[in-house]
Amino acid sequence: MSIETGGPRLDDGSITGRQAKVGLIRLAGHVARAACVSVLCFAATAPRASAVEPGRAGEVSPIPVQFIFPPPKPQGTADDALATGRVVNGHYALTTPASKPWRIAFLFPHLKDPYWIGCSYGVISEARRLGVAVDILAADGYNDLVGQLRKMDESIAARYDAIVISPISLTANNAAIARARRQGVPVFELANDSTSDSLTVKVTTSLKAMGRSAMEWVIQDARKRGLKAINVALLPGPEGAGWVSGEVAGSHEAARRASIKVNILDTLYGDSDLVGQTQLAAQLLARHGQKLDYILGCTGCAPAAILPVREAGLSGKVRIVAYDLTRNIAESIRKGEIAAAADTKGVSQARVATNAVVSYLEGRDGKLPHTILIKLGLVDRSNAAGYPFGASIAPDGYVPVLSYRPGTAP
Repeated sequence: MSIETGGPRLDDGSITGRQAKVGLIRLAGHVARAACVSVLCFAATAPRASAVEPGRAGEVSPIPVQFIFPPPKPQGTADDALATGRVVNGHYALTTPASKPWRIAFLFPHLKDPYWIGCSYGVISEARRLGVAVDILAADGYNDLVGQLRKMDESIAARYDAIVISPISLTANNAAIARARRQGVPVFELANDSTSDSLTVKVTTSLKAMGRSAMEWVIQDARKRGLKAINVALLPGPEGAGWVSGEVAGSHEAARRASIKVNILDTLYGDSDLVGQTQLAAQLLARHGQKLDYILGCTGCAPAAILPVREAGLSGKVRIVAYDLTRNIAESIRKGEIAAAADTKGVSQARVATNAVVSYLEGRDGKLPHTILIKLGLVDRSNAAGYPFGASIAPDGYVPVLSYRPGTAP
């Protein structure tokens, strides 16, 4: 770790019930095809390399971060730590190869959207560079808390040298994290947040800032369009997940501070799979129709809104903004289907988490930070051509790899 300090709505315009039903029937004919953005078809649907071209792991520069040192608020989120801990702005320099093939388990909530595929790329590429053994153990989605808890128990029993968890719940994973610590297994956190006080280090972003950043872009865009008031709907993802709570809180915060009137008409929660989110987006349009100006959605949610908006004939009115960036979102920005995306830089988060574990196991770190926050980015059509996508998404055609052992072929 290297720290370099620096400055810290049926008659009022909405779609009728019949229209909504017809739209949903038509959508049913498309969703299965669109669902090929899932893991099994990811490589086939990846955009052209010229649209987004990540860099190689070996060329990674120190990563802009905020180190948060104790004392943070007990049983708090990463954003609580940001508000109460000692914050040092700096850069995270990747560490040197390990002295032994440490065994590390990564517990993901799922691998159903490109965000987690990007994280898997960051983990595997760094494991190869560092010479450590990793296993990515994915649950079946945000409705599979039991499955993730079971994988946690299995990882403890397997005596991994460390566990990195991306918790499904803000609080329900805490007891399992504490149990691992009691049994001598250090637990790190990646991307998704929790309120556990038993973690060795959290590696994530300001989840409220995700929401603020996306909503602030919306407000600026609305002002450019000459709008004095806007109607917005949120598709933030699964209720109860820490990152979803952050997105929603940040969105509302930015809306309250806006220089124009921002009406958040609706918020629909659900797992971040394409089919479910397409149905939720269709529900939003059935309820509010042409009253809407913007839809904000998570990485699985924003792309799912494209087809319902198009089918409703609202592509020229309703603009979609994503809370985070994936390869298909980047391509949709290039096509004009999604207007903009905040960027939590999932690949960088995974790289930092992997390096933080190795540095800890090797005894290379001095005083450990409580949290390492990766600084956010923002991409729209104005900056997409020169945007550093390598910090955020897997390379073109990348097929997920779930395990790596030193000495195996790259």
